[in-house]
Amino acid sequence: MYRSREWIFERIRRDRRLDPAVSGRTLAQRYRVSRNTVTKALASPVPAKRKKPPPRPSVLEPVKPFIDAMLRADLDAPRKQRHTVDRIVQRLAGEHDFELAAYSTVRDYVARRRPELTLEAKEGRRHLEGTVPQAKRPGEEAEVDFADVWLDLAGQRRKCVLFTLRMSYSGKAVHRVYATASQEAFFEGHVETFEMLGGVPTVHIRYDNLKPAVKLVLFGRSRTESARWAAFRSWYGFSAFYCTPGEEGAHEKGGVEHEGGRFRRKHLVPPPQVESLAQLNERLAAIDVAEDARHVHGRPTSIGFDFEQERELLRALPVDGYDCGIDLTPVVHRNGRITVRQCYYSVPAKFIGTKVRVKLRANELWIYDGRQVVARHPRLTRRYTFHDILDHYLEILLVKPGAFAGASALAQARAEGGFTRTHEAFWAAAKRKAGDREGTRMLIEVLLLHRQLPADAVIAGMTTVLRVGSVSTDLVAIEARKAMENTEPDAFDDLDDVDEPGLVAEHDDDPGGPDQDETAGEGAKVISLHTRRLPTDPRTALPDMAKYDRLLTPVKDTRTTDQKGTSA
Repeated sequence: MYRSREWIFERIRRDRRLDPAVSGRTLAQRYRVSRNTVTKALASPVPAKRKKPPPRPSVLEPVKPFIDAMLRADLDAPRKQRHTVDRIVQRLAGEHDFELAAYSTVRDYVARRRPELTLEAKEGRRHLEGTVPQAKRPGEEAEVDFADVWLDLAGQRRKCVLFTLRMSYSGKAVHRVYATASQEAFFEGHVETFEMLGGVPTVHIRYDNLKPAVKLVLFGRSRTESARWAAFRSWYGFSAFYCTPGEEGAHEKGGVEHEGGRFRRKHLVPPPQVESLAQLNERLAAIDVAEDARHVHGRPTSIGFDFEQERELLRALPVDGYDCGIDLTPVVHRNGRITVRQCYYSVPAKFIGTKVRVKLRANELWIYDGRQVVARHPRLTRRYTFHDILDHYLEILLVKPGAFAGASALAQARAEGGFTRTHEAFWAAAKRKAGDREGTRMLIEVLLLHRQLPADAVIAGMTTVLRVGSVSTDLVAIEARKAMENTEPDAFDDLDDVDEPGLVAEHDDDPGGPDQDETAGEGAKVISLHTRRLPTDPRTALPDMAKYDRLLTPVKDTRTTDQKGTSA
């Protein structure tokens, strides 16, 4: 049977942990590898990556369900009237028009599949129904499970998953909510739990047959694990105990099955209303700490008291942390988006046509330019959905301002609260004064200020400028810096004072006007660009320009009809 290098490395390191005196030669003979491989496994828990050929699909894939149906029918058929390999080949050709597989291919599949189906049919017939109480030792075992949970995330009802890891002895549990039950969430749940517990169980952790960990369920408790999962277990140095498939296996980790339902009923009813999963997980972390004072049924001591006995017995954490995310390199499409797991995320427009590095995490997606994060998105779970950031399209919208009103990024910014009523009021005032095209460009120039100044300062600058009837983007920048420096705190009131575009007064923004404009109400002052940028004229009076007027007076010429001092 094929075993991955990750699995072999984990076994070698486990045997060395259990028996430090075992030699490299013995380990090489035990796992039929070279001593060089043993040396590499003991030096690093993760083997060096190597290029693997793509797997070859079996030619029997289209007809495997039909073959399994024939073999299941044989379980209740008379012993001497069951399907032979020849009969199966004949039925595949006659009933399903399938003649691509050789006789030996069908024979090998039937020889492997028939015992498996026989064991599946016999499951549940060898024992009486019931449970057996268990006594766990401190620090040795834990249980893990996922449970569905609904919540109102940013105003929308969404289905997420609740990750729960429970220590079998003390009942100490850690809970985290993730967008999906992906492998990234599975790993991050373990990492956060180990850091919160301060160590790793010394014997094993119980699991059902989760897809992030198990690729194939074999005979008994044997499993074909995914390569990343084997490397993750090797990194933290713990073993996995896989429960029996189906409902019977749930009783083998009944503690975490009960804990997930209890926690959901007590702390997640009604569905919590949060703006982000990070905010919810901070709340769950505080609940986990508070539940240390809870008593498990039948125990005189609290969970926190019992866990103190386990804390010192846990295996120490590795020095370096484990990177749970997945690195991807998608191409940025012409619409400024990348495609990750059939979902779409916006990228700054300057990266259109290039490849970017993406870190896909449990609840977030990070986009890098080298080592710098240029965009962060919440992870999407539904196919063909998108998440756009308005700032990523501003350079394009400066050239195509007509596309601003219908942009999906604008609609999303409005829904998320980033495009406020103050932005709407400034946009309406700018369009009334300069027209739709130029007014929209003025708004985009104001939105570009968000890259350099805090959002509250820019909104305060727009509010003050609108109060005096101006729509100058330069004035917005000046007033935003004044608000950020807090030089005139009395000049700014509540940002919600400008509610509707119709409430903004019309005023001509003339740079050659008076140096200061005052509103009739609060007396807020706006310094014009003319006063702020030009120095004071040191002259007391302007020079007399009368003697230059003669140059503009027409003089008749007798030789021609043209007049001097005038243009042709």
